Amino acid sequence: MTILGLDSSAVSASCAVCEVTKDAPFIPGGKILAVASVNVPVTHSETLLPLTESVLRAARLSFDDIDAFAVSSGPGSFTGLRVSVSAVKGLAFSLNKPVCGVSTLLSLAYNLMGRDVIACPVMDARRNVVYNALFDVSGGSVERLTPDRAVSLDELGVQLSQFTEKEIVFVGDGALLAHNAFDGACSVASEITRCQNAASVCFAAIEGEFVPAKNLMPVYIRKPQAERERES
Repeated sequence: MTILGLDSSAVSASCAVCEVTKDAPFIPGGKILAVASVNVPVTHSETLLPLTESVLRAARLSFDDIDAFAVSSGPGSFTGLRVSVSAVKGLAFSLNKPVCGVSTLLSLAYNLMGRDVIACPVMDARRNVVYNALFDVSGGSVERLTPDRAVSLDELGVQLSQFTEKEIVFVGDGALLAHNAFDGACSVASEITRCQNAASVCFAAIEGEFVPAKNLMPVYIRKPQAERERES
């Protein structure tokens, strides 16, 4: 299956085209045909489609060659999620192709495939709160240990103290924030694997559910700040 994946859930924006099969979702069974990312604070609505066009051009493919689409559907930036989800919905609907919404945190755990660690994706949700989930990454598999949630750094620290048999690795845009909060008690993924990567979205999607474009929706764990302040 040839999958085009998008991620604009945080500061970085990424697009990838991958060949992935259910029996062998990750390399060497899967293959990255092309991937491109931008990790600067620019407007995703201006960069995401040009990234997509450049990736397809580099892979010598057209939209007609894509079997399905995948996108990080949340958690993440409210605006960023809307941009990528809307882009995928529009493309998939016009081409009559299926889509898969992938947890941003799950896709970040896939960045650490091939290692034997507890993946701790962390996205900064502001005010000492992070979006987080925990995953057991063992060789070629990823096992979810917790649901996606918004949790304080203090609460996260208590939970992480229970894991003593495996290395814990922070990944995501909040990785350094968490690392500093816990005085370096856990490792931080390398720069090359720390940010969101659309290739990981493609690999994670093969374990998910592909649905018609009309069924795809962003997943917001928290209400926007303006709504929270209005209710307080």
